[in-house]
Amino acid sequence: MTTLANRTLLPAAARIVVKVGSSSLTDGSGHLDAGRLTDLADVVAERWAAGQQVVLVSSGAIAAALGPLGLGDRPRDLQTQQAAASVGQGLLVAHWSTAFARHDLRVGQVLLTADDAVRRGHYRNASRTLERLVALGVVPVVNENDVVATDEIRFGDNDRLAAMVSHLVRADALVLLTDVDALYTGPPDRPGSERVPLVLGPEDVAGIDVSRRGSAIGTGGMVTKLDSVAIATGSGIPVLLTSAANARPGLAGEDVGTWFAATGRRTSVRLLWLAHAARTRGRLTIDDGAVRALRDRGTSLLPAGVVAVSGHFKAGDPVEIAAGDGTVVARGLVAYDACEVPAILGRQTTDLAAELGPAYDRELVHRDDLVIVQPQG
Repeated sequence: MTTLANRTLLPAAARIVVKVGSSSLTDGSGHLDAGRLTDLADVVAERWAAGQQVVLVSSGAIAAALGPLGLGDRPRDLQTQQAAASVGQGLLVAHWSTAFARHDLRVGQVLLTADDAVRRGHYRNASRTLERLVALGVVPVVNENDVVATDEIRFGDNDRLAAMVSHLVRADALVLLTDVDALYTGPPDRPGSERVPLVLGPEDVAGIDVSRRGSAIGTGGMVTKLDSVAIATGSGIPVLLTSAANARPGLAGEDVGTWFAATGRRTSVRLLWLAHAARTRGRLTIDDGAVRALRDRGTSLLPAGVVAVSGHFKAGDPVEIAAGDGTVVARGLVAYDACEVPAILGRQTTDLAAELGPAYDRELVHRDDLVIVQPQG
């Protein structure tokens, strides 16, 4: 795997993820712009021709459906969004198929929900499919599966999805293409605002106002992009943020946009999702001994260390794990349904197995399904 210490090495990366937002693929009225889409496909095809594998995370499914459905704006209610996505996903991938066919490249649509990043069987299947697609020379076109995603199982925006996909495919870098050409020291249209060419860590963006909302067509602004940058860079993947218009020079390693250096080490995509984006379904409150065991020794969470439970969850759902003062110290995938937990609080697994059977000789949250989210000490 290529180590990308700086942007000049980007053209040599073996595999990258490129995410493009709705605002970069639509015209002024919010309809899908086939010309913009084709231009980006040309750039991505050039990278494939140069031997680089590119996974494309593409927004635009709902935007693609606005015209055919006679909708003036992006729908606000979930049901209409899902209906529009159902229509638009086919239109979007058809446009990508046509654009890449000009370069003798095929595309494969991959629709994901947050569940696919959390549940072991789902993300392994997704990973294998993506690996096989690129091995066959197919350009994966990834999008959130808005047709079936509810608020509880949504990534929330394709920026976070792109960060997760970068880990899922073990990409060397993530490229975020948006409607602004870089991160600036202030609103880009404000006199005196300057492009930030390089960010080495969170301290480099401290004090920069990124609160301005993104386009009316997309779902995120600069805040969501910096959230996804933190997810990626914090676990070993550098990020280039620039505009779709700068895609060609950006992917060629030229000094455009903003380069965010990697600041941490790689981790599993499932634990990454738990740490940054999972919507928890409940809370387990633990005693001080269990807090120390999790933080200092990296153990699993056993029923003996749990003093209280709240929420409605099923086995496999993400939950918060909190100290007695309410401080959340970890998140994890619980191995029991919520209704089962009260009866086993504070009890030893050996006692539970003797009384209830060998199926109860197990952790409440296994250490492989747990991530510490508060600093130690």
